[in-house]
Amino acid sequence: MKHILIVEDELKLARLQVDYLHNSGFDTNCLSNGLEVLPWLKANPTDLILLDLMLPGRDGLDICREIRSFSAVPIIIITARIEEIDRLLGLELGADDYICKPFSPREMVARVKAVLRRQQAQTTIPILTSALMLNPHNFRVLAEGQEVELTTVEFQLLQALYQQPGRIFSRSKLMDLIYQDHRIVSDRTIDSHIKKLRKKLTDLLPGQELIHSVYGAGYRYDPQDKVVD
Repeated sequence: MKHILIVEDELKLARLQVDYLHNSGFDTNCLSNGLEVLPWLKANPTDLILLDLMLPGRDGLDICREIRSFSAVPIIIITARIEEIDRLLGLELGADDYICKPFSPREMVARVKAVLRRQQAQTTIPILTSALMLNPHNFRVLAEGQEVELTTVEFQLLQALYQQPGRIFSRSKLMDLIYQDHRIVSDRTIDSHIKKLRKKLTDLLPGQELIHSVYGAGYRYDPQDKVVD
């Protein structure tokens, strides 16, 4: 039975989440104060966290950031902040998905199941991730006996995405990772590099799509999400 940690200070909402998750076959624990989360996680195994952003004691984004310093447990952010910056910031800090309040409990359960399925696929079916080899010494990528050489920027982009499959990187986050001298570049610069990188990877592995666009958010590496027709 999968275990879900619910971090929510609204008691009625937390009870509703518990009821729907129990009815779907999940085990749960609830915490209502942000200061309780890290000590609890370090002492108890869990399969997924439903993390509210507005918490007493400690902000949910700070909690998310620290969790990612020692754990890859899936995190779904739940927030009443509907501004795009909060959603993207949460994803950049390592959250796997987000749900905006008010939400349908059935949607919440569906999101939980989807994130757990994606994690299971990534950890138990290494179709392409294990076959793709990155060589940082010569900026070459090897797959199925074939090899392609990338530019420095293309290699850095692929490496950033490849190391955290499924995570969505915004264009601004990718710019910060690639251009550490903080030079000013436009979003189109990243889009152009991604386009060229995709072309080289498609030539290397025909029929496979490795880097996916997420509308309004950025890019993610997920070799199992879609096959190019």
